[in-house]
Amino acid sequence: MSNESSENKSAEELAAEKIIAEAEEQVEEQHDHAHEAISAEQERINELELALAAAQSTVADQKDSVIRAKAEVDNVRRRSAQDVEKARKFALEKFVGELLPVVDNLERAVASFDKDNDETKPMLEGVELTLQSFLSTLEKFDVKSVDPQDQPFNPELHQAMSMQEVEGVEPNTVIAVMQKGYELNGRLVRPAMVMVSKAKPAVDTQA
Repeated sequence: MSNESSENKSAEELAAEKIIAEAEEQVEEQHDHAHEAISAEQERINELELALAAAQSTVADQKDSVIRAKAEVDNVRRRSAQDVEKARKFALEKFVGELLPVVDNLERAVASFDKDNDETKPMLEGVELTLQSFLSTLEKFDVKSVDPQDQPFNPELHQAMSMQEVEGVEPNTVIAVMQKGYELNGRLVRPAMVMVSKAKPAVDTQA
């Protein structure tokens, strides 16, 4: 009896060990499969993270491009508006330059008349009216004269034709205007031609 029990027990133990071994093998296989699944999932996550980073970089670049393009459009629009404004203001510059000699001649004609001569008074009045009409028209288009008599010489507005010593006058003062200058909307069309006072030479007191 005891020998049969021992043999049966050994068979049971062997069966149990076999079952345990099979279970461990299954657990190990499942563990390997799970590890492989986790590795594949992690690889997929890494790929997605790289794709997301690339997409974010692309979006950032496109955003910068859009901002730069908008800034360029704004600059072009602003420059165009400035060009249009300049064209509007100074479109008449050449035309005004052609009219100025006419004004000069009318002023010379008025200055040449003998104002005490009754016979030429009607003609003088006609020339003066014509001159005033010209000047009024120029003023409507923001054309202003530069007449710097007795003012300090300004090389940006005046052209010095000669210099002369004048007693009691500060140096670099306009003492005569030979021809008036003109501006169009603040831009110089023609400088005033002037005579300027100069300083007296220093006197050598040691002589």
